[in-house]
Amino acid sequence: MIDDFSNLSNLQLDALREIGNIGAGNAATALAQLVNSKIDMSVPSVNILPFNEVPNLIGGADVHVVGIYLYVSGAAPASILFILPIDKACVLVDMLMGKPAGTTNPNAMSELDMSAMMELGNIISATYLNALYMFTQIAFVPSVPALGIDMAGAILDAILAQFGEIADHVLVLETNFKKDQYDVVGHFFLLPEPGTLNSILTALGVSY
Repeated sequence: MIDDFSNLSNLQLDALREIGNIGAGNAATALAQLVNSKIDMSVPSVNILPFNEVPNLIGGADVHVVGIYLYVSGAAPASILFILPIDKACVLVDMLMGKPAGTTNPNAMSELDMSAMMELGNIISATYLNALYMFTQIAFVPSVPALGIDMAGAILDAILAQFGEIADHVLVLETNFKKDQYDVVGHFFLLPEPGTLNSILTALGVSY
């Protein structure tokens, strides 16, 4: 049985990357309908890294970020975290809401701005989970998203404090958003509970 992502083969990673790209394509379609404008999304890279290295990926534990968190229940429970630096989050809000670049203030995000970010987190999570369901037939039930604006280290510590059963390694899907002159990279993390990864890979037909 595979207990953490550090043991994954290239074949298994490729399978997860392909699901990520399908999810990104579906998310781009959903976002385009939401904002009535074409938005391109892709997953240029899929990586595995120890949970304690996550802050380094986004610039350090003291970087001010927006994090969107969901808990996924069902036969394969996991946590989902979508995180990006607050200045990039503001660019994304401008993109989603059709505002000129630089309109959203990172020091004073409005309720509407935060709602837009939460809706984005909902769409990305739902489309990735739906893509996983298509391939695995495992039903995933996501919670209502919670949004936090804080230092990256504080957000990650809060998740660890609440869910001590999270695996030592996480799956990272780098997620790229493009629209006109905008180009924003965020990171989507899947944090499996014990046994979840094995269930997913077995259903995909790429287990050991």
